[in-house]
Amino acid sequence: MADGSRADGARELVELAHRVLPAGNFGNFASDIVIREGRGGRVWDVTGKEYVDFLLGSGPMFIGHSHPDVVEAVLKQVPLGTTFFANSEPGIRLAAEIVDALPCAEQVRFMSSGTEADLYAMRVARAFRGRDKILKFEGGYHGMSDWSLMSLAPKKPGNFPRGVPDSAGIPKSVQDEVIVAPFNDLEAAVALIRAHEDELGGVIVEPFQRLIPPKPGFLEGLRAVTAELGIPLIFDEVVTGFRFAYGGAQSYYGVTPDLCTLGKIIGGGFPLSAVAGRADIMAHFDKAKVGEDRFLVNIGTLSGNPVASVAGLATLAVLKRPGAYEKAFATGERLMAGFSTAIREAGLPAQVVGVPPLFDVVWCAGDIKDYRSTLGADAALQKRVNGRLREAGILKGDSKFYVSLAHDEADIAQTLEAFTAAVKAEARG
Repeated sequence: MADGSRADGARELVELAHRVLPAGNFGNFASDIVIREGRGGRVWDVTGKEYVDFLLGSGPMFIGHSHPDVVEAVLKQVPLGTTFFANSEPGIRLAAEIVDALPCAEQVRFMSSGTEADLYAMRVARAFRGRDKILKFEGGYHGMSDWSLMSLAPKKPGNFPRGVPDSAGIPKSVQDEVIVAPFNDLEAAVALIRAHEDELGGVIVEPFQRLIPPKPGFLEGLRAVTAELGIPLIFDEVVTGFRFAYGGAQSYYGVTPDLCTLGKIIGGGFPLSAVAGRADIMAHFDKAKVGEDRFLVNIGTLSGNPVASVAGLATLAVLKRPGAYEKAFATGERLMAGFSTAIREAGLPAQVVGVPPLFDVVWCAGDIKDYRSTLGADAALQKRVNGRLREAGILKGDSKFYVSLAHDEADIAQTLEAFTAAVKAEARG
């Protein structure tokens, strides 16, 4: 297709999207780009423009797009059936792999999305404890449920522990069921947990909150107080599971929760998520073990889908190969170091925050320790730099660089060149 025809076709698609989709998109990303295909560490839009891809489908494509092992596994499964609403061998074997990999996992229950996994993790914790409230941390993202959308990104942060709804349509009563604490402030978190001990069904936390690593001792302190009081500690590992280490962030940081949630990587690019954890808590998914009154109903048409399961198994097999994580970390380290150098030489107030497989630039100075410390970032500058990167063929989300095993030397070189040019242009004004 000629470039002009491609451009016309792209405009027609964008116009159609705005006619049939609210805001012209799926609710995830800008409507002015339509992706046609992805291979390895790159994607192409419908105009034919090529990008180094650090969006990675918002993280699932950790081993790259269209990995041959995943494609082969999926193509073998599809002729055998795509969903059964019953147990299948791939789902059972994927659950066993998760149990073997994660320190907290004794049993697994599958869902289809990270939102579902986080919702069910909070629900099973409440069922186990017989208490209604959940403590979460300001700025923590746990999907799209009513409980999760409390103080995710409040424009005017409230006074702890009162949460602020992030969306229209959330019942006011939910504010009374969610206690909000500051991330990386162990003293405040412990005080709130102790003060609400008799009301708490569980504590949910991203062990690595969005881009912000935990301060030394923070996760350990949460583990200690929740263990002492018998309150389930939930690690939301939808993003970090199998990304920081094969055993997840709980292995990377050396802190074992009672429950964790998983998504993204375990489905190999297909819709799949899971709750994993202690058998006595997971027993609430089993009516025969806990009885009618304490049984947690959990039904999902596509839960444990066999196509997603074989894709997940193939992805995890790649990640178990020697050197896989070393490669991902090395790629991220080079990018982080190069970005830091470019920022310093340009004299811009910014810093690289995160860990090598997942990081971004925060456009402000000072200690980035929690959500409130990010509010001083220059959002307009970030948007301009992201726009310059996209023009140069670098695709990323608003606030994250996801690194993959498929990113190669050419990808690194193009990205560093584009980022250096972007910050130099901003420094010149």
